[in-house]
Amino acid sequence: MATTSLIRGMGSFFKECEHPESRWPRCPHEYKIRYRNAAGRQTEESGFTAQDKAKARLAEVYQARKNAPQSQRKAERIQKYSPMQFGDYVKEWQAGQRHLGPASLKHLESLLEHHLHPAFRSRRMGTFDHKVVEAFIQTMERNGVGLAAQANAYDKLKSILLDAHRLGLYDESPLDGVKPPQYDPNRAVVPSPTQVQEIRTAGDDAFLVVSDLMSGSGLRNGEALAVNINNIVADDVYRVTEQVNMTTKDYAPLKHRKEGDYRDVPLPSRTRLSIEWYADKYGTVDGYLLRHPRDLGKPYPYHLLQNQWQRVVKQSDDVDIPEGMVLYGLRHFFASNCLSHNIPITDVAEWMGHKSIDITFKIYRHLMPGSIAHAAQILGLDLAA
Repeated sequence: MATTSLIRGMGSFFKECEHPESRWPRCPHEYKIRYRNAAGRQTEESGFTAQDKAKARLAEVYQARKNAPQSQRKAERIQKYSPMQFGDYVKEWQAGQRHLGPASLKHLESLLEHHLHPAFRSRRMGTFDHKVVEAFIQTMERNGVGLAAQANAYDKLKSILLDAHRLGLYDESPLDGVKPPQYDPNRAVVPSPTQVQEIRTAGDDAFLVVSDLMSGSGLRNGEALAVNINNIVADDVYRVTEQVNMTTKDYAPLKHRKEGDYRDVPLPSRTRLSIEWYADKYGTVDGYLLRHPRDLGKPYPYHLLQNQWQRVVKQSDDVDIPEGMVLYGLRHFFASNCLSHNIPITDVAEWMGHKSIDITFKIYRHLMPGSIAHAAQILGLDLAA
């Protein structure tokens, strides 16, 4: 769908049809417009039979918004949203979360259902302040809600209230002075190179390929299940383009990425040879190696991989697995291997597909070589020269 933007702040007009923009004046489909209303919300209107009519409407809205004093627009937003119940406000807010993938949306729905709606569904948006938020956190603590769930629920409430604060509902943010739940995830359990070697050969051939992609190239479980031989773009580079989504059980864009985005990751020779060996032995479907054993038209199911891991864990007498390790530990091994060989953490964050380097640092800080004492010794060499 093509979109034509006008001057900054005026909005855009478009058609939701298969025709290119050059044919819009002759195709029968109606024009639609998109703009920000006085409350700052994205709004769409349809039913325009001609481009000039769509432009005229955008100009009308733009002038009305431009001529309205800022204080008046703020007053209108407060009048509209302050008495609105939290549940209704969240419905509007959710419509703007188009960047979330299916799994993230499912997680959001769970947090709303189990934590936020029971506490706030009927509360008027204008009545939130730091005391209300503090009381919410204290209630979760009294009810024995786990720290991870507390942190996630607070983060979502924070996003919603910050959105309301930007609209002008509060003179001061209702989050000011609030101490958020402190969730400190357990350190990643990382297997040794010898343990990785035992683990990778403890399952079937599909498990071996997944293990090599996770430990050798840092792929997530779902990304490894979508392995495609055509994504070997160089002898030492694999291009990660998609994943098998655990919720939809189908191929989907990468986490934190849009459709068509990708990231290139290192491809060690053993990992490349595993991919080529599996493809030669079992063949591929459109380049994909791992398919549903009962229906080659479908991706490899998540549960089969998890079942494999459970069987490997049960073989702990024969396979040396660190206590507390999960399958994701193979991906942790990739990060540990990189950092212990002084590969910059910025590169590691990019290869692992983290949204922010802060995530990489938080999870793997303890794996990074060096210490303050060691740094002091190195820095002192030139200072003493």
